Amino acid sequence: MTKSKAKKFFITLLRHGESVGNAEMRWQGQKDYPLTERGRAQAQALAARWKQTEVKFDAVIASPLSRAKETAEIIASVLNLKVEFDPLWMERDNGKFSGLTGHEVKHNFVHPEFHNPYDPVGVDGEGDWELFLRGGQALYNLLKREPARYLIVSHGGLLNQVMHSVVGIAPQANNAGLRFRFSNTAFAQLIYHAHQHRWTIDSVNDHAHWVDAESEE
Repeated sequence: MTKSKAKKFFITLLRHGESVGNAEMRWQGQKDYPLTERGRAQAQALAARWKQTEVKFDAVIASPLSRAKETAEIIASVLNLKVEFDPLWMERDNGKFSGLTGHEVKHNFVHPEFHNPYDPVGVDGEGDWELFLRGGQALYNLLKREPARYLIVSHGGLLNQVMHSVVGIAPQANNAGLRFRFSNTAFAQLIYHAHQHRWTIDSVNDHAHWVDAESEE
């Protein structure tokens, strides 16, 4: 075994700070909402935590949507890093639900009693299976890079499907099955041992820097 084959990927999956859409309890999807002042404070608190504990990253990759972009830039500024943007890490396309409140979605659309994971969300948006495939592609692209310490700044829906790809669980009908919680500026820490194809999940939903972080999408 060569030394390079024994190297590991250290991957931190971070959800963005609270956005205006979060605060207004909207289906955000790919509609672009900025961070609230609370969201900026969450990102600054996490950056301060990581600086104090001397956490190191070799690269930061973020969704280009404002709420993730700003979160990444706040943290990268404190840690003296550059941010790379990749649309694969954007949130689910919620179709016609995008930007609406839960009340508006409930009362303005017909909701079937049963839906399978191949059905679209919001009439013409990404269904669970489509999002799962995109999350898998984002993960695959990351693992084609050199083993290093990566910070990914993304969104709750997409990060859930990335985690499903890691643990090998496909989407199920009617939103059944496993779900990983990502509160605002909460993160999961993963290690991938490429030479063994072995994953270690060190933590999920860590938001010790902001103990009352919200968990809404």
